[in-house]
Amino acid sequence: MKPRVLGMILAGGQGSRLSPLTIKRSKPAVPFGSKYRIIDFAINNFMNSGVFSIYVLTQYKAQSLTEHIQRGWRFGTFLSDYFITLVPAQMYRLEELGPVWYRGTADAVYQNLHLIDNYDADYVAIFSGDHIYKMNVEHMLQKHMETRADLTIAAYPMPRSQAHQFGIMHVDERSRVTAFLEKPKDPPPIPGQPDMSLTSMGNYIFSRRALEELLETSMSGGEEGFDFGGDVIPRALSDGYNVLAYDFHRNPIPGQAGPNLYWRDVGTLDAYFAANMDLVSVNPEFDIYNPDWPLRTSSEFSPPAKFVHESEGRKGQAFNSIMAGGTIISGGTVRDSVLGRAVRTHSYSIVESCVLFDNVEVGRHAHLRRVIIDKDVTIPPGTRIGLDPEEDRARGFTVTEQGVTVVPKSYTF
Repeated sequence: MKPRVLGMILAGGQGSRLSPLTIKRSKPAVPFGSKYRIIDFAINNFMNSGVFSIYVLTQYKAQSLTEHIQRGWRFGTFLSDYFITLVPAQMYRLEELGPVWYRGTADAVYQNLHLIDNYDADYVAIFSGDHIYKMNVEHMLQKHMETRADLTIAAYPMPRSQAHQFGIMHVDERSRVTAFLEKPKDPPPIPGQPDMSLTSMGNYIFSRRALEELLETSMSGGEEGFDFGGDVIPRALSDGYNVLAYDFHRNPIPGQAGPNLYWRDVGTLDAYFAANMDLVSVNPEFDIYNPDWPLRTSSEFSPPAKFVHESEGRKGQAFNSIMAGGTIISGGTVRDSVLGRAVRTHSYSIVESCVLFDNVEVGRHAHLRRVIIDKDVTIPPGTRIGLDPEEDRARGFTVTEQGVTVVPKSYTF
């Protein structure tokens, strides 16, 4: 008999390091890769792996995310086990906990244990909704069942210089987790690889009994115990649960040759920008064109992209770029860029290494370089952004450590 697997996506993060992109939306709702939202990758991973019963747990600034899920991610009404349902924080345990919202990743699941009970799940896959990657969840589940693990954690080797932002695991020769450190200042290395640490991707598969026991125990502490990384996983180890590290690099993706190497936490503006730029190279690190692993998103009935004008010095052209429907390159040049829906670049404009969200209009003779522009912004003719960071800061724009300028949503020049 096929096991009953329930997917839960943690999508309540504020994403403060992505501000100003998250001033009016949560991190999982931030647009990515021309036509997607960040959360689409978690949903596609579940669906492509045969997990069709999915709860999306939301909290902060959830309106944009709610509209995206309701508009674009609906199954038919005749199959009760096929659903993608939004679960806002609703103080379901009011009498027990008092009037509190989700206090952490584990608490978000704890406050919704009734959903796991109602579904009668055998296993619960709890995945983060704010990373860019492909993952065959079914393969991870198979390893979880074969080893009779109580908890399986997706593991990713990372340079020690970056690993302090994540949970770090020690494992034995059988991939059993023997120790877990949440965001240590000096991440311990992988034995034999002094420059690398084994990090947690924030993706977990729990056997139902273990999950319920661990959450009930962790939440009884009162003032702590609210996160998986800092509380639940260390408790699972101290209480003798069978905790397995799953090697993400051995995760097989249909239609993809070689190991599965690409996983990005787009938690900062520079990381977000770099992940978008990964899509536009001739041989991209992250391939969105694999028909055996389709990447779905909400359908918007926009017209095809169009390129117009072919006179001397005035050509509508784009190089090493991707763009969504309804975009018009009207006598301008676009290079190494990611353009959303209904973007329009006017004659003699230059857009280089940029990420433009929906409904951005670039005026004549404007020049943009290494710029992220949120939706519904009109760039006046002759405007230069991204060529002089100090000038951009003087205008009040955010400029990152790596020199990427960010123009907020609906900004008026």
